[in-house]
Amino acid sequence: VQLQASGGGLVQSGDSLRLSCAWSGLTISRGEMGWFRQAPGKEREFVATISRSGGSTYYADSVKGRFTISRDNAKNTVYLQMRSLKPEDTAIYYCAAQTQPTGVPGTDPTMYDYWGQGTQVTVSS
Repeated sequence: VQLQASGGGLVQSGDSLRLSCAWSGLTISRGEMGWFRQAPGKEREFVATISRSGGSTYYADSVKGRFTISRDNAKNTVYLQMRSLKPEDTAIYYCAAQTQPTGVPGTDPTMYDYWGQGTQVTVSS
């Protein structure tokens, strides 16, 4: 199973970016797909998660209203649309996949079975 994240870059405060994460080797993640981020010197933190059907999403308070997670199971891809970016959003962003649902929002990294390699997002002020 491989997850390949892309779409990161250097942007200015207030700009938008869309991250993508394509997975292979896994017909479909039966559980949630999630995005996490890790800034230098900080622990990996939850950003957003989406259910298998895409009908249920959950966000960290810090990104709620600015970020949107979506998935296209036909393309084996999950997206993170980021708007109104702030310097504090600067981090390496990781996508992750659960093989089975847990029944609760996947806000903890230990709830995921597979991880992508990360894509750097840098927001300048």
